[in-house]
Amino acid sequence: MVLRIGLTALCAALSLSVSARDITLTETVTTKSINSVAVSDDGQIAAFTKVIPRTPYVDDDGGSQVELYVVRGEDEPVPFITDKQGVGDLSIHGDFIYFTSKRDDDKHTSLYKISLNGGEAQKVFSHDSSIYSYTLSADGRYLAFRARSEQDESEKTLAKKGFKAEVYEEENEFTHAWFVDLSGESQIAAQLTDDRQVFSVAFRPGHEQLLLRTAPTALVDDNYMSSQYELISFAGVQESSFATVGKLGKAEFSPDGRYLAVIAAADFNDPASGRLLVFDTQNDNTVRNVLPDYAGHVRDIDWRNNDELIYLGHVGTESEVQAITMQWLETRPLLEAGEAIVVDIEAAVGQSGIYARAHRAAHPTELFRVEMQRLIRLTDSNPWLSDITMPKQETVRYEARDGLELEGILVYPTDYQEGTQYPLITVVHGGPESHYSNGWLDRYSSPVKHAAQQGYALFFPNYRGSTGRGVEFSKLGQNDYAGKEFDDIVDGKNYLVERGVVDTDRAGITGGSYGGFASAWGATAQTEHWASSVMFVGISDNISKFGTTDIAKEMHAVHARSYPWEKWQWYLERSPIYHAEKARTPILIMHGKEDTRVHPSQSMELYRYLKTHNNVPVRLVLYPGEGHGNRRVAAQLDYSMRMMRWMDSFLKEGATEAPAHELPHAEQIN
Repeated sequence: MVLRIGLTALCAALSLSVSARDITLTETVTTKSINSVAVSDDGQIAAFTKVIPRTPYVDDDGGSQVELYVVRGEDEPVPFITDKQGVGDLSIHGDFIYFTSKRDDDKHTSLYKISLNGGEAQKVFSHDSSIYSYTLSADGRYLAFRARSEQDESEKTLAKKGFKAEVYEEENEFTHAWFVDLSGESQIAAQLTDDRQVFSVAFRPGHEQLLLRTAPTALVDDNYMSSQYELISFAGVQESSFATVGKLGKAEFSPDGRYLAVIAAADFNDPASGRLLVFDTQNDNTVRNVLPDYAGHVRDIDWRNNDELIYLGHVGTESEVQAITMQWLETRPLLEAGEAIVVDIEAAVGQSGIYARAHRAAHPTELFRVEMQRLIRLTDSNPWLSDITMPKQETVRYEARDGLELEGILVYPTDYQEGTQYPLITVVHGGPESHYSNGWLDRYSSPVKHAAQQGYALFFPNYRGSTGRGVEFSKLGQNDYAGKEFDDIVDGKNYLVERGVVDTDRAGITGGSYGGFASAWGATAQTEHWASSVMFVGISDNISKFGTTDIAKEMHAVHARSYPWEKWQWYLERSPIYHAEKARTPILIMHGKEDTRVHPSQSMELYRYLKTHNNVPVRLVLYPGEGHGNRRVAAQLDYSMRMMRWMDSFLKEGATEAPAHELPHAEQIN
């Protein structure tokens, strides 16, 4: 019997080695993933949505398709809605799944429901404009939702006549909170707010109140830095608020409506919401930081009962799921770190099982159930990945030049041989209030499996200023643009060189947003360390960046901690354009033309400075219709192809001139 099992395992291993193959860039950008989940009251049924990217060269340009599925226990998931009309904002109430969609002859996104037993979707409510998000009372009688007011017909008429002037930042239209009694005959929605932006709405259990997150304007900066949670009556009267400062995340009431748990910032200068605050409404909204010394960042929360709160935390490059009691603030593990990288959690009150979306190095985000400190996988959205050769991936730790301990993720070349030095692609995350976890890192801008199969090592550093290691660590890069934070990235590269994994003369750097800033800095101020650079939606001029971004308040509070006019020269010297004359690193610059976070002029400035100096290969690629990141699959594939061609040319082929700018797209269209 033992021999038979051994032979079976050997045959399986041999079969796997024979069938294993490389992944293509097209497959990288078209992997499917699970992007939301809702759970029934008894915890036995989960409804979830799956993202289906468009097929390059076949489908017309546009967003991904989103499909609805239902899974019962550990049975095979059942498709409910798989048409191209889309599904969003799931919830389960009683025997129905509720969702938003724009279907058939809808003029705007409306609220629908479909029975848990299947059948046709039924429209629940339509508004004069699109419903952005919604919440239902426990008994299903009341509906509250977010939407804008109906557009004035005169504005449409004027636009047709050519009167289209835009008044910058003064014409932002509020998203309001609306309320409707679904049991009434008229079902006319009442507008509850008119003088502030509403970002979320939820019912307070057991009370005729709604919890709103609001800000004084609709500007992105106020969303980040100036929002608050407040309670209003069903008539729209504010009845109380919850005192917080700085960035805010999710908020959830306990099932009895007593406690409000909020993911919040530690203070106004905290770069990310990651502290767990609990307000007690029975004691004048007194608040406790229930995890005061947490050396990570809380990412999601849900209540299991009136006294027990479940939280998802990201610690270092891993994630954990814990439960904490309100009475004693005792914690216990529900899922230890290292099982997978959990993205979010969903629990049913009074039930033991927890649903989680999670990913690993071998697969994108899938649906799991957490039971007895183990993960039970419920979906397999990309079964073909079992045929793909998977490179070794691990967390590594190294010291920065000032002694600070840092972490990162190292992906080895697929055919790695110890003692051989390989070309390196270092991928720098944005933010910088973000971090890499040891899971699925494949993106259009970092095609991990494809690059590893082409003989590259890849490194994903969590430099100082990253999240996942507590508030103090996340503040280490403040008031030091391009200083020690970017030295950390070079120190990571040198660590891999010292280990004998990487060829120091064939190291490339890439990243988007703040990672694009690092890539531009690497190609200019630190040009001696990098043989190739690909900059995406990145910063090149910190003076003009402040004047062209939509997050100037956030930049000052949690990044710069100063204004340009307080030290002009310092801001200039911390800008890649200031060091353009030094540049000897070939750099490919790419940017979405509709980017409001980092204006495309940032890329245009660096391109022009480098092109004028004419001492390094440089190319600028702009993506019409894309913003701060490419969302459409054709633009993603184009980006991946350009990035890999650039890296191949200068890290593997020893090129001295830029490769051809044309790509073989037309040949792929039948």
